[in-house]
Amino acid sequence: MSLLAGLAAATTVAGIGYQVTAAWATARWLKRPHTAALPAPAPPIVVLKPLHGAEPRLEDDLAAVLTQDWPAPVRLVCGVQRADDPAIAIVESVAARFPGRVELVVDATRHGGNAKISNLVNMIAAAGPPADRLLVLADSDIGVPSGWLARIAGELARPGVGAVTCLYHARPGPEASARLSAMGVSWSFLPSVCVGLTLGLAKPCMGSTIALHEATLARIGGIGAFADVLADDHAIGMAVRDLGLAVAVPGFTVGHDAHEASVAALAAHELRWNLTLRRLDPGGFIGFALVNPLPFALLALAAAPGAASAALALAALAARATVAVTVNRLTGTRPGGLWWLPLRDLLSLALIAASYTRRNAAWRGSHLAVGRDGRIAA
Repeated sequence: MSLLAGLAAATTVAGIGYQVTAAWATARWLKRPHTAALPAPAPPIVVLKPLHGAEPRLEDDLAAVLTQDWPAPVRLVCGVQRADDPAIAIVESVAARFPGRVELVVDATRHGGNAKISNLVNMIAAAGPPADRLLVLADSDIGVPSGWLARIAGELARPGVGAVTCLYHARPGPEASARLSAMGVSWSFLPSVCVGLTLGLAKPCMGSTIALHEATLARIGGIGAFADVLADDHAIGMAVRDLGLAVAVPGFTVGHDAHEASVAALAAHELRWNLTLRRLDPGGFIGFALVNPLPFALLALAAAPGAASAALALAALAARATVAVTVNRLTGTRPGGLWWLPLRDLLSLALIAASYTRRNAAWRGSHLAVGRDGRIAA
């Protein structure tokens, strides 16, 4: 066996071990019982949704916020930065269904390089003076289950918790590119976070949900403090932890809409994501690439054809399929058939490698230069 085949085989074996761990960790985390009691009295909640364009499921996702079972007022504030944004008509439709509970902010004022944070600065300013409210930030492409607010509010009421974030699975659109995107989220990213949480190695805070009290947001400098940070969600979580408070991650997922209409759109999205992850945790990012066993198993098979290499490749495929089936069962979703796995995993490795050639991130029509500290350069 050549040195190349040996290294590829060894990496494959390590990756198979990781995938088995990932299946176990995902099942363990997502089966955690919900034991947090609701706060008393229940605080009013303001849900902040920064929008950009008419996402395919946007109306349903906004309505899901307003049909939550919560004993105090829930207000939805949506923000756009252009008067011709097609999301406006959708927000107005939802507002007509829920009179007096939806506010639309149209404000193009920029406060830094991060357009989403600029949108949130304008939205929070329009929401009125600070009060004893619970603020919940959620990205525009996130759909939530019926018990979302109750569960995150219960977690936030625990002693020592300063913020709550949520894991997420993907809900694909009909395009093949959207399904490939969803597979990457559900079958690779979600299990990797569960491994990190279970082993105490990850400290996530994700734009799928960030819930915190208004006073906590003020203590970390307000939302404007993150106006030039690309990974704003991660930075918010770190700022909360710097106060000596925890960021809780409950044992359920919300849905992320994967709607990339082309492979080019998929590549642009994942290259931005990979660039962000590489800037935040260079060593962990390399590890994330190496624990994907299928590409290395195929390399070992090509370098040293034979029964042993073929068996190793089948074992790698079985390990990845185990993770995929576990996620599908626990989230009640199925982003695609398991036969997509080799293509999806080869694409993941290629886009990870390609991220080392990039310094700029494409994001909603803009090309942002990202410094080594993860901040958006002028």
